[in-house]
Amino acid sequence: MKRIDNLQWDEKGLLPAVVQDADTGEVLTLAYVSRESLLKTRDLGETVFYSRSRKQLWHKGESSGHFQKVVGVALDCDGDAVVIRVRPEGPACHTGARSCFFEGVEGFRQIGGSSFGEVIGDLEHLIASRKELLPEGSYTTKLFERGAKRILQKVGEEAVETMIAGVSGDRAEMIRETSDLLYHLLVALREMNISLGEVAAELSARRRP
Repeated sequence: MKRIDNLQWDEKGLLPAVVQDADTGEVLTLAYVSRESLLKTRDLGETVFYSRSRKQLWHKGESSGHFQKVVGVALDCDGDAVVIRVRPEGPACHTGARSCFFEGVEGFRQIGGSSFGEVIGDLEHLIASRKELLPEGSYTTKLFERGAKRILQKVGEEAVETMIAGVSGDRAEMIRETSDLLYHLLVALREMNISLGEVAAELSARRRP
Protein backbone atom coordinates (compact mmCIF):
# COMPACT_ATOMS: atom_id res chain seq x y z
CA MET A 1 0.00 0.00 0.00
CA LYS A 2 1.60 3.25 -1.18
CA ARG A 3 1.48 6.69 0.40
CA ILE A 4 -0.20 9.40 -1.65
CA ASP A 5 3.05 11.36 -1.95
CA ASN A 6 4.78 8.32 -3.46
CA LEU A 7 2.40 7.89 -6.41
CA GLN A 8 3.73 8.53 -9.92
CA TRP A 9 2.26 12.01 -10.42
CA ASP A 10 2.76 13.52 -13.89
CA GLU A 11 4.62 16.77 -14.54
CA LYS A 12 1.49 18.73 -13.60
CA GLY A 13 1.02 16.80 -10.37
CA LEU A 14 -1.99 14.85 -11.66
CA LEU A 15 -3.13 11.24 -12.08
CA PRO A 16 -5.97 9.94 -14.29
CA ALA A 17 -8.82 8.51 -12.22
CA VAL A 18 -11.26 5.98 -13.62
CA VAL A 19 -14.54 6.24 -11.69
CA GLN A 20 -16.43 2.96 -11.48
CA ASP A 21 -19.81 2.00 -10.04
CA ALA A 22 -18.93 -0.20 -7.05
CA ASP A 23 -22.04 -2.35 -7.43
CA THR A 24 -22.29 -2.92 -11.18
CA GLY A 25 -18.69 -2.41 -12.35
CA GLU A 26 -19.82 0.17 -14.91
CA VAL A 27 -17.23 2.81 -15.79
CA LEU A 28 -18.87 6.17 -15.09
CA THR A 29 -16.25 8.74 -16.05
CA LEU A 30 -12.56 9.53 -16.44
CA ALA A 31 -11.28 12.47 -14.40
CA TYR A 32 -8.02 13.68 -12.89
CA VAL A 33 -6.90 13.94 -9.29
CA SER A 34 -4.14 15.93 -7.62
CA ARG A 35 -2.56 15.20 -4.25
CA GLU A 36 -4.90 17.72 -2.63
CA SER A 37 -8.03 16.41 -4.34
CA LEU A 38 -7.18 12.81 -3.45
CA LEU A 39 -6.67 13.79 0.17
CA LYS A 40 -10.02 15.60 0.19
CA THR A 41 -11.64 12.57 -1.43
CA ARG A 42 -10.30 10.46 1.42
CA ASP A 43 -11.44 12.92 4.10
CA LEU A 44 -14.91 13.62 2.65
CA GLY A 45 -15.71 10.11 1.45
CA GLU A 46 -16.87 11.68 -1.83
CA THR A 47 -15.04 12.24 -5.11
CA VAL A 48 -13.06 15.45 -5.45
CA PHE A 49 -11.23 15.93 -8.74
CA TYR A 50 -8.91 18.49 -10.28
CA SER A 51 -10.42 20.38 -13.21
CA ARG A 52 -7.71 20.91 -15.83
CA SER A 53 -9.81 23.50 -17.68
CA ARG A 54 -10.63 25.59 -14.61
CA LYS A 55 -7.35 24.76 -12.85
CA GLN A 56 -9.06 24.17 -9.52
CA LEU A 57 -10.52 21.44 -7.33
CA TRP A 58 -13.94 20.11 -8.26
CA HIS A 59 -16.15 18.40 -5.70
CA LYS A 60 -18.43 16.21 -7.81
CA GLY A 61 -22.07 16.98 -7.01
CA GLU A 62 -21.43 20.30 -5.28
CA SER A 63 -23.61 22.15 -7.78
CA SER A 64 -25.68 19.29 -9.26
CA GLY A 65 -26.34 17.30 -6.10
CA HIS A 66 -25.06 14.17 -7.87
CA PHE A 67 -22.44 13.19 -5.33
CA GLN A 68 -20.35 10.03 -5.58
CA LYS A 69 -19.87 8.18 -2.31
CA VAL A 70 -16.46 6.53 -2.32
CA VAL A 71 -16.27 2.81 -1.53
CA GLY A 72 -12.57 2.31 -2.23
CA VAL A 73 -9.56 3.25 -4.34
CA ALA A 74 -7.20 0.95 -6.25
CA LEU A 75 -3.83 1.89 -7.72
CA ASP A 76 -2.53 0.41 -10.96
CA CYS A 77 0.71 -1.59 -11.05
CA ASP A 78 2.82 1.38 -12.22
CA GLY A 79 1.37 3.75 -9.64
CA ASP A 80 0.35 6.29 -12.28
CA ALA A 81 -3.45 5.83 -12.39
CA VAL A 82 -6.23 5.06 -9.93
CA VAL A 83 -9.67 3.48 -9.99
CA ILE A 84 -12.17 5.06 -7.62
CA ARG A 85 -15.14 2.81 -6.86
CA VAL A 86 -18.25 4.77 -5.91
CA ARG A 87 -21.97 4.57 -5.25
CA PRO A 88 -23.34 7.42 -7.38
CA GLU A 89 -26.22 9.63 -6.26
CA GLY A 90 -27.46 10.47 -9.73
CA PRO A 91 -25.88 10.61 -13.19
CA ALA A 92 -22.12 10.98 -13.60
CA CYS A 93 -22.25 12.88 -16.88
CA HIS A 94 -23.08 16.59 -17.25
CA THR A 95 -25.45 15.57 -20.09
CA GLY A 96 -27.63 13.73 -17.59
CA ALA A 97 -26.47 10.30 -18.75
CA ARG A 98 -25.65 7.75 -16.09
CA SER A 99 -22.15 7.29 -17.56
CA CYS A 100 -19.99 9.59 -19.66
CA PHE A 101 -19.24 6.62 -21.92
CA PHE A 102 -22.31 6.32 -24.15
CA GLU A 103 -21.11 7.37 -27.62
CA GLY A 104 -20.06 4.72 -30.10
CA VAL A 105 -17.03 4.88 -32.40
CA GLU A 106 -17.46 4.12 -36.11
CA GLY A 107 -16.18 0.67 -37.00
CA PHE A 108 -16.45 -0.68 -33.46
CA ARG A 109 -19.19 -2.51 -31.63
CA GLN A 110 -20.98 -0.33 -29.07
CA ILE A 111 -20.20 -1.74 -25.62
CA GLY A 112 -22.02 0.67 -23.31
CA GLY A 113 -24.76 -0.98 -21.29
CA SER A 114 -23.95 -4.47 -22.55
CA SER A 115 -22.30 -6.06 -19.50
CA PHE A 116 -24.40 -7.82 -16.89
CA GLY A 117 -23.45 -5.29 -14.23
CA GLU A 118 -24.41 -2.33 -16.39
CA VAL A 119 -27.70 -3.87 -17.48
CA ILE A 120 -28.74 -4.89 -13.97
CA GLY A 121 -27.69 -1.48 -12.59
CA ASP A 122 -29.73 0.35 -15.23
CA LEU A 123 -32.70 -1.92 -14.50
CA GLU A 124 -32.45 -1.18 -10.77
CA HIS A 125 -32.53 2.57 -11.51
CA LEU A 126 -35.47 2.17 -13.90
CA ILE A 127 -37.47 0.21 -11.33
CA ALA A 128 -36.70 2.86 -8.69
CA SER A 129 -37.98 5.52 -11.09
CA ARG A 130 -41.15 3.53 -11.72
CA LYS A 131 -41.82 3.30 -7.99
CA GLU A 132 -41.32 7.03 -7.53
CA LEU A 133 -43.33 8.22 -10.56
CA LEU A 134 -45.82 5.34 -10.99
CA PRO A 135 -46.39 6.00 -14.72
CA GLU A 136 -49.76 4.84 -15.98
CA GLY A 137 -49.74 1.66 -18.06
CA SER A 138 -46.45 0.34 -16.69
CA TYR A 139 -46.38 -3.30 -15.54
CA THR A 140 -43.91 -2.31 -12.80
CA THR A 141 -46.34 0.36 -11.60
CA LYS A 142 -49.09 -2.26 -11.37
CA LEU A 143 -46.86 -4.48 -9.24
CA PHE A 144 -46.07 -1.68 -6.82
CA GLU A 145 -49.74 -0.72 -6.60
CA ARG A 146 -50.66 -4.31 -5.70
CA GLY A 147 -48.16 -4.33 -2.87
CA ALA A 148 -45.46 -6.51 -1.38
CA LYS A 149 -47.54 -9.69 -1.10
CA ARG A 150 -48.28 -9.82 -4.84
CA ILE A 151 -44.69 -8.92 -5.73
CA LEU A 152 -43.35 -11.76 -3.58
CA GLN A 153 -45.91 -14.15 -5.07
CA LYS A 154 -44.54 -13.28 -8.50
CA VAL A 155 -40.99 -13.96 -7.28
CA GLY A 156 -42.13 -17.41 -6.13
CA GLU A 157 -43.92 -18.12 -9.41
CA GLU A 158 -40.91 -17.09 -11.48
CA ALA A 159 -38.58 -19.17 -9.28
CA VAL A 160 -40.71 -22.27 -9.94
CA GLU A 161 -40.81 -21.54 -13.69
CA THR A 162 -37.03 -21.10 -13.71
CA MET A 163 -36.63 -24.44 -11.95
CA ILE A 164 -38.93 -26.15 -14.47
CA ALA A 165 -37.00 -24.62 -17.38
CA GLY A 166 -33.74 -25.86 -15.87
CA VAL A 167 -35.04 -29.37 -15.35
CA SER A 168 -36.31 -29.48 -18.95
CA GLY A 169 -32.86 -28.59 -20.26
CA ASP A 170 -34.26 -25.87 -22.53
CA ARG A 171 -31.48 -23.23 -22.60
CA ALA A 172 -33.55 -20.51 -24.30
CA GLU A 173 -36.42 -20.95 -21.85
CA MET A 174 -33.96 -20.98 -18.92
CA ILE A 175 -32.55 -17.63 -20.07
CA ARG A 176 -36.05 -16.13 -20.39
CA GLU A 177 -37.22 -17.39 -17.03
CA THR A 178 -34.00 -16.31 -15.29
CA SER A 179 -34.51 -12.83 -16.70
CA ASP A 180 -38.09 -12.76 -15.40
CA LEU A 181 -36.94 -13.95 -11.97
CA LEU A 182 -34.19 -11.34 -11.71
CA TYR A 183 -36.57 -8.57 -12.71
CA HIS A 184 -39.16 -9.54 -10.10
CA LEU A 185 -36.43 -9.92 -7.46
CA LEU A 186 -35.31 -6.34 -8.19
CA VAL A 187 -38.89 -5.12 -7.83
CA ALA A 188 -39.17 -6.94 -4.48
CA LEU A 189 -35.90 -5.41 -3.27
CA ARG A 190 -37.07 -1.92 -4.26
CA GLU A 191 -40.40 -2.47 -2.50
CA MET A 192 -38.39 -3.19 0.67
CA ASN A 193 -35.98 -0.29 -0.02
CA ILE A 194 -33.01 -2.65 -0.34
CA SER A 195 -30.32 -1.65 -2.83
CA LEU A 196 -28.07 -3.87 -4.91
CA GLY A 197 -25.22 -2.31 -2.97
CA GLU A 198 -26.52 -3.85 0.26
CA VAL A 199 -26.82 -7.25 -1.41
CA ALA A 200 -23.30 -6.87 -2.82
CA ALA A 201 -21.98 -6.02 0.65
CA GLU A 202 -23.58 -9.18 2.08
CA LEU A 203 -22.10 -11.34 -0.68
CA SER A 204 -18.71 -9.72 -0.18
CA ALA A 205 -18.84 -10.43 3.54
CA ARG A 206 -19.48 -14.11 2.81
CA ARG A 207 -16.57 -14.41 0.41
CA ARG A 208 -13.69 -16.54 1.62
CA PRO A 209 -10.03 -16.10 0.60
